[in-house]
Amino acid sequence: MIPSLLARGRGQSPAIAAGLAFTPLLALLPGGPAAAHHAEAILQLSPTPLSGLISGLAHPVLGPDHLLFLLALSLVGLRQRRGWMLALLAVGLLGSWAGLVLPGLPGSEPLAALSLVLVAAVLLGRAPRCLLLPAFALHGYVLSGSVLGWSAMPLATYLLGLAISQGLLLIVSLLLLVRLAATITPRLRRALAFGLAAVGVMLGLTSLLA
Repeated sequence: MIPSLLARGRGQSPAIAAGLAFTPLLALLPGGPAAAHHAEAILQLSPTPLSGLISGLAHPVLGPDHLLFLLALSLVGLRQRRGWMLALLAVGLLGSWAGLVLPGLPGSEPLAALSLVLVAAVLLGRAPRCLLLPAFALHGYVLSGSVLGWSAMPLATYLLGLAISQGLLLIVSLLLLVRLAATITPRLRRALAFGLAAVGVMLGLTSLLA
């Protein structure tokens, strides 16, 4: 999504290109993080291994904060090895497991939205990338909240679907960004970082007011 819109913004100012990149996700802001609906609830499915897998595959895509966080991580990943992405996925699953064992962390949704500000700081060189690991774990924690009370097998397939979905989003967006790396100038990178921070603040405020 972001890579194709970056290509469309080639030749324009960084601010315009950043706006093109985030316009589709800004359209989701009125619902905020609370709009990160669970596929199982939308389709009115009972918890089964199949519905768990479907929910896991769809859940990262249905929440604007989670989706944008995953896509933004690919901008960071342009300068990292593939092992970095695997570490993120592992930490995210650990976060989901922690959410099942110790649910109800106060403020987890607003903090997950505000993690976009952290990604922006990393892109600007103002924060170390290692801080993205606990941020990704927090997203995993939030994604586990909607499956509390499920039995073991639907939970297992949900986590499997979650890992597949997040992995594919990271890999595909990273591969696309690698092809467009020449167009991502330092100026454009800064513009994208400021855009991420602005969206993160708006999503965080929306979550607090929901």
